[in-house]
Amino acid sequence: MEYLIELQHEVETNGIDAHALERMAAHALHLEHVKTPAELSVLLAGDTAVRDLNRQYRQTDEPTDVLSFSQAEGEEFALPDGETPHLGDVVISVDTARRQAAEFGVPLQDELSHLVVHGILHLLGYDHEDANDEAVMRAHEDAVLGGAHHH
Repeated sequence: MEYLIELQHEVETNGIDAHALERMAAHALHLEHVKTPAELSVLLAGDTAVRDLNRQYRQTDEPTDVLSFSQAEGEEFALPDGETPHLGDVVISVDTARRQAAEFGVPLQDELSHLVVHGILHLLGYDHEDANDEAVMRAHEDAVLGGAHHH
């Protein structure tokens, strides 16, 4: 086993290719040279759930497009033999993704792919707090997405 991507959803996913999102996540982990085996959870949620998480963990009382919760932060602990390391959780607001896709004139699937990659890069320690960090993160997004849409 290389990567175990567990995609769950709390919202309607008609028109969303969940398997393509799982493949994109595995592709991102591979291109970022994440050691295998590794496990990642992706949750497709609505604005209300994401707003609650954003308020609870980031003290920002509004929905956002993607949140990342790394298991690498905090104290390290030894994994039992044979246990697959869990990288963390990526939570995406499908509601916000839908609005952003319309705003940027791209298919919802492309926007969701971008958000999966963006969230994974945050899990791996990338951020966009300043222009240099943003440029580095953007270059990694470009590499994974192959020049496909992102903003």
